[in-house]
Amino acid sequence: MSEIGEIRVGMSAKTSVYSENKLVLYRYLPLPDIEPVGDPLIIVYALVNRPYIVDLYPERSLVQGLLNQGLDVYLIDWGYATAADRYLDLTDYVDGYINRCVDAVLNETGRSKVNVLGICQGGSMSLCYAALYPEKVKNLITMVTPVDFHTPENLLSNWFREIDADLLVDTMGNVSGVLLNSIFLSLKPFQLGIEKYLDFAKIVDQPEKVKNFMRMEKWIFDSPDQAGQMFRTFLKSFFHENRFVDGNLKIQGRQVRLHDLQQPLLNIMAKHDHLVPPSASKPLKYLAGSNDYTELVYDTGHIGIYVSGKAGGDIPVQISDWLRRRMTAD
Repeated sequence: MSEIGEIRVGMSAKTSVYSENKLVLYRYLPLPDIEPVGDPLIIVYALVNRPYIVDLYPERSLVQGLLNQGLDVYLIDWGYATAADRYLDLTDYVDGYINRCVDAVLNETGRSKVNVLGICQGGSMSLCYAALYPEKVKNLITMVTPVDFHTPENLLSNWFREIDADLLVDTMGNVSGVLLNSIFLSLKPFQLGIEKYLDFAKIVDQPEKVKNFMRMEKWIFDSPDQAGQMFRTFLKSFFHENRFVDGNLKIQGRQVRLHDLQQPLLNIMAKHDHLVPPSASKPLKYLAGSNDYTELVYDTGHIGIYVSGKAGGDIPVQISDWLRRRMTAD
């Protein structure tokens, strides 16, 4: 391990096109001899981990795969919340940050609409955004995104529903990323706490595999704190009250109804996802109003869908083909 050197992540070339508070919006530079086509694609990742998991290293990079397919890729990096962000709410993220990032991309590209790829919690926020701003979102892709938070086998949701959100946030202010990470790891304590380190002993003499292992460790334990008010609202509105399903979600006084989603929808799930089981994502099919809905289920887990061979191989191809068919339809 002393010989592996610096552990680098997020290596695809990119440039900042917009920034605000802790947020930075990046555009990934097109690959040589591959000219981007179609509307730009904005990746909206979750708040609870760092978004470089979609570009962990070149051989396991969803971003690289999308660039290889000729897509114009942008990514919202939320940064690290501090005490100054304690009172940021769902409205600030959806009606504020995401909306201004979309406007920045539209201004830069001269396009009238963007495509959105929302991942996990970022997918839930993207559903809200697309429902509120249909005039700006041409196609919506969700990946391992919770929609129905009350499915029986959703262990994380069952656990979170027992948390007193008000007591937690009023006591802590921002919610510790270290605390949340320990909760996520505790859902599979043997596999994530013991087994992987026993398996690591088998590869210590293989530098490249050690580097890949350490890249994942770096990401797993790089856990930003969560803005307190946002955590409170998200926990109560979705985990406790399941407002996507009952249709009673409001942002800035505006009703957010999934039935208002008329855009083409591509819903990507992981068969062995222990954080967002497919049963939590599949209800999008009947809750959304779109008559153009596609599902893809991959034989992987929640993290594997970003970093397995499929992340750099089949998934970007499927996303690109799906988008191109809708360009042709236009």
